[in-house]
Amino acid sequence: MPIAAPPMYAPAPPADFGGWYLRGDIGFSNQSVKNIRKSDPTAYSQISTLNETTDFDTAGIFDVGVGYRFNNWFRTDVTAQYRGKSNFKGSDVFTASAYGVAYNGIDNYNASKSELLFLANAYVDLGTWWCVTPFIGAGIGASRVNISGFTDTGAVNPLVTAGPVVNNGTFPSFATAASGSKWNFAWAAHAGLAYKVNPSLTLELAYSYVDLGSGTTGVISDFTGFSRGNTFKFNDITSHDLKLGVRWDLSSPPVYAPPPLVTKG
Repeated sequence: MPIAAPPMYAPAPPADFGGWYLRGDIGFSNQSVKNIRKSDPTAYSQISTLNETTDFDTAGIFDVGVGYRFNNWFRTDVTAQYRGKSNFKGSDVFTASAYGVAYNGIDNYNASKSELLFLANAYVDLGTWWCVTPFIGAGIGASRVNISGFTDTGAVNPLVTAGPVVNNGTFPSFATAASGSKWNFAWAAHAGLAYKVNPSLTLELAYSYVDLGSGTTGVISDFTGFSRGNTFKFNDITSHDLKLGVRWDLSSPPVYAPPPLVTKG
C-alpha cells in the first residue's frame, strides 16, 4: 500500500510574549522657565511694575535605559538622561521707589543650565499599521538642575520727583553668582511612532513634555565681592523634547527551521 505523504509544515503563529530590551535616544530640547526671582522677598517689595523676558537656547539630550515588554501593547523602562548645557538670557525691566525717590531700571541675566534626568516610564502601544506603531506614555522620577556662569548686568535711572530734580544719570550695577544645583521631583508625558526594522531592532521618533522642577544659583556677589547670602531661583522649568531612539530586543522569539524532509521506501 502507498504511504501517505506527511502533512505540510506550517510555522506556529508568533506568541504574544514579553522580554527585556535596551534603549538609547538622542535629541534636542526647547526649554522655558516661568520666572527667575531673588531669594530675598524684600527685593521686590518696592517694585510697582515688572516686565520679564526669558529665553533658552536649544541643547542636545542623550539617554540610555533598560526596559521590559510585557506583551504587544504594554511595556515599561527606566532611563538616565544627560541634558546638555543650554545658554540662558533674560531681562527684568522695572519701576520702583526707595526713600521717596522713584526710579526705573533693567537687569540683564546670563547663565548656563544643564540637567541629569532619571525616569521610570510606562507606555501603551496602540496597534500597528503599515509597520508603524503609535504609542503614548508617562514617566516620573527625579532631576538634578545645574545653573552656572550666572551674571546680572543692570542699571537704574532716578526719575524726577515733585520737588527738585534728582536725576543724576544712570547708575550701573554688576553681580555674579556661584554655580548651584538642586534635586527635584520630575515627570514627563510621551508620544511617538515606532518602526520595527527586524525582530530585534525598533526605531522610535518621539516627543516628550518634561517638567524638571526648579533650579538655583549659588550665592550672589557684587563686583566688589560683597554678598548678602542671596541666590536666584529659576522657577518651574519645562521642556518640549524631540528624540530619535532605538530599542534592542534581548528576548526575540527564536526562529525554528522546518523539520527535515523524510522519505521512506
